[in-house]
Amino acid sequence: MDQFVADGAAEIASRAPRELEALVGVSSPSGDVDGAEEALALCAALLPPQAEIERVECSTPGSAPDLIARIQGQGAGTLMLLGHVDTVIGHSSHVPLRRDGDRLYGPGTVDMKGGVVLSLGVARALAGRPDTFAELAVLLVTDEEWRRHEFRHVQRFAGYDACLCFEGGQLSPDGNEGVVVKRKAAGTMRVGATGRAAHSGSAPDQGRNALLALAATALKVAQRHDPDGPDRLSVVPTILRSGDAFNVVPAEGELLFDMRADSSDTFETVRAGVPEERDGVALTAEMQRVWPGMDSREATRGLLERASTRLGRRIDGVSRGGASDASHFAPSIGLTVDGLGPRGGAAHNPGEFVLAPSLRGRAEVALALAVEVLAGADS
Repeated sequence: MDQFVADGAAEIASRAPRELEALVGVSSPSGDVDGAEEALALCAALLPPQAEIERVECSTPGSAPDLIARIQGQGAGTLMLLGHVDTVIGHSSHVPLRRDGDRLYGPGTVDMKGGVVLSLGVARALAGRPDTFAELAVLLVTDEEWRRHEFRHVQRFAGYDACLCFEGGQLSPDGNEGVVVKRKAAGTMRVGATGRAAHSGSAPDQGRNALLALAATALKVAQRHDPDGPDRLSVVPTILRSGDAFNVVPAEGELLFDMRADSSDTFETVRAGVPEERDGVALTAEMQRVWPGMDSREATRGLLERASTRLGRRIDGVSRGGASDASHFAPSIGLTVDGLGPRGGAAHNPGEFVLAPSLRGRAEVALALAVEVLAGADS
């Protein structure tokens, strides 16, 4: 293994458990400004001292500003390290980090505070070699988990040589180190229903039941679910809201679907298939969130080969269905690689964890890739 990679990863891993404990100790669910501010203040303290920190407007109105840290060098390459500090776990379910054997449990450990800790460690390691890069940037956003607005930061980093994103890591099907080079597009569709209220006891048939119309729509649209089909489309009803009183025919409601596919164009065919009316209830379907897919397999093939040699073990490109901010950058930054965080599991669940031994191994992977990116830009 390259000596810089080995030494840098050892230093990152020696600090990572304590840093992760501190970051997980901050409850920072999406939309909570105070939690985001506290988490970003901690991250700022873990950045290299030469980093110039800027707070920029978040893509989601009302959220805490995002953080951009830039480190200037004397080399040729430009590299951006990407992460988010928000979680899906609310304050009421927040618990401090706890260790059980090789597992570090806590909200946001794998998605993605463990990855944020590694990204800050990589920034510190690279900052000690300013002759190898022209600019090193760290972007930490506060709204990744629940964002429905257009992503604001793509143009800021257009023309960068590479984007490395630190969502949770994994092994490839062959047991090698896996990094994500292909992701599905992601979409959230909302179906609104407008019917007619009526007394559910004395005049039930005079109403137009929005709940029943939405339930029937959920069953019908879910039939489009075909993750093994040509578009690899998944259609999952996730939220149904309707009714205000137990004895009134519900006149209004909404139904949300989470959809994933190879191309975001597929979502429009699903939306267009929602009828405008069902049993006297008016239905309106709209896309509330559309994230692009990502496919950097060909662009990163050579990079992964060279980084594997530097690492001393194989790095394979893999696919993943979950959405990530890396997908926003892939069209303009060809060398976009995701999934560089530690390995773990149970993301978005109270039992979320990272595997402590993977902190060092994944730091090695990230450093090997970063060094190869910058070496290629300098050649």
